Amino acid sequence: MSGLLIRDTIIVPVDNEKKDKLWFTGDVAIEESKIKEVGKNLQGKYRDFEIIEGKNSLTMPGFVNCHTHAAMTMLRGYADDLPIIEWLSEKIWPCEEHLTEKDIYWGTKLAISEMVKSGTTTFADMYSFMDQVAYAVDESGIRASLSRGIIGKDEEKDELALRESEEFVKEWHGKGEGRITCMLGPHAPYTCSPAYIKKIKKLANELGVGIHIHLAEALSEVEDIKSRYKMRPIELMDSIGLFTGGHVLAAHCVHLSKEEINILVNNNVGIAHNPQSNMKLASGIAPLPILLEKGALVGLGTDGAASNNNLDMLEEMRTCALFHKVSTMDPTVLSAYQVLKMSTREGARVLGLNDVGTLAVGQKADVIMFDLKKPHMTPLHDPIANIVYSAQSADVKTVIVNGKIIMKDRSLITMDEEKIIFEAQRLGEDLVKRK
Repeated sequence: MSGLLIRDTIIVPVDNEKKDKLWFTGDVAIEESKIKEVGKNLQGKYRDFEIIEGKNSLTMPGFVNCHTHAAMTMLRGYADDLPIIEWLSEKIWPCEEHLTEKDIYWGTKLAISEMVKSGTTTFADMYSFMDQVAYAVDESGIRASLSRGIIGKDEEKDELALRESEEFVKEWHGKGEGRITCMLGPHAPYTCSPAYIKKIKKLANELGVGIHIHLAEALSEVEDIKSRYKMRPIELMDSIGLFTGGHVLAAHCVHLSKEEINILVNNNVGIAHNPQSNMKLASGIAPLPILLEKGALVGLGTDGAASNNNLDMLEEMRTCALFHKVSTMDPTVLSAYQVLKMSTREGARVLGLNDVGTLAVGQKADVIMFDLKKPHMTPLHDPIANIVYSAQSADVKTVIVNGKIIMKDRSLITMDEEKIIFEAQRLGEDLVKRK
């Protein structure tokens, strides 16, 4: 077979702003890694393509998870109901000191299997032992933007982290049939000094890659940065040139002044909004409606499974929409389609990917299919509303990444789900005993 043809399906292309064309019934032709054509009655034109029946299904771009620490699946449920600084310093960081390459590999495999089974086809990751993450991504067939997490410690270790980050980018950027892209990953302004972040930025520019960083996540962080540098986090990063001449992915951006919002918008900084993690850690409510009104580039992320505690983008979409409606006491804030765009094409732009996130000719064929024949998906007055407000991860039946089927009828094709669960359980139990 020379390609795939999804036939007679409801299509939500996320590539057209005209209200009467947000969805329609038709076919999607996929050739090699790209969308060949989207239209009606295409079977006669692509007779040698493998047919995927689309009746009672909805077909759309796969979800883009803009911020994760994938292998933190190994710490799911380990440290809950704590303030963020205590959560990090007393529970997470001490345990992470004992992580091994095996933990990262199988923890990432666990995360990828969870993400694929809930419709995610691309994710952005920042963590340690990133070569193991890259191996897991390469083997599974998913798309990812990967960053070696960097925390400033001392001069010798700081230089080592820079060398390892450079080696990782040179080894993996563009690999996995182009599915793997890389960034540099300074953790945050409160764990990396301005001078160190400037070094990281210089290296990123030399390598031609972006920066993935946590910014303005918690009030304690903002107060810490103000006391140290007499500036707020976004202002500080702007003052050292972080946002100039290169792409930046800023996770969280919860506590922002008007001036900082303008900085982010004017520099086209990609923002990863993580509502469930922000709620669980009581980090605060990001000013999302204002950011969107000002024209900010915003996508959705789950954060790691130690602070969410799942990687389900469907849950994240629903939470995002409801969270901001009630926080503003305005039910018109954030339409279902706005949230859907944040989880697909806008999320791809946040990661600096311009050929991902829509079902349009020439775009990468990262496609998911939902089973609509479910009580909670009936009736189908508005398919987009049903996806954002009604759908469940178990409704995702088929996942295609880069033109290849990696899940069919809920069965993972490229991963051994049973072995992944076994290894992750075994290693996860052992990990918390090591600290």
